[in-house]
Amino acid sequence: QVQLVESGGGLVQPGGSLRLSCAASGFTFSNYYMSWVRQAPGKGLEWVSSMDSDGGNTYYADKVKGRFTISRDNAKNTLYLQMNSLKSEDAAVFYCVKGIGPYGSGYYDYWGQGTQVTVSS
Repeated sequence: QVQLVESGGGLVQPGGSLRLSCAASGFTFSNYYMSWVRQAPGKGLEWVSSMDSDGGNTYYADKVKGRFTISRDNAKNTLYLQMNSLKSEDAAVFYCVKGIGPYGSGYYDYWGQGTQVTVSS
């Protein structure tokens, strides 16, 4: 069965960095578009970043552009999100999300359980 397991969240001070990881299993990871989506307390889901199946193209929300970097290691079936210059408004639960094909379609079929990122001094 498909599993997406996020890790790497935690408490960080404003301006700090974190790297999130998402270990994927149960499907051919290299064939699928992957994304990170977050949800801040009391707010709705917010798309953060995506990457094509082969890593050829990356996409970012304006709020995180220049600060976050998405990457993937298809040999290790792992998706990453390097987050730098973190702000208090970045605090959220971050979810790893599997697309339905190799490229973006706006549709996702599996979500991880999420990892909490807290940004506070």
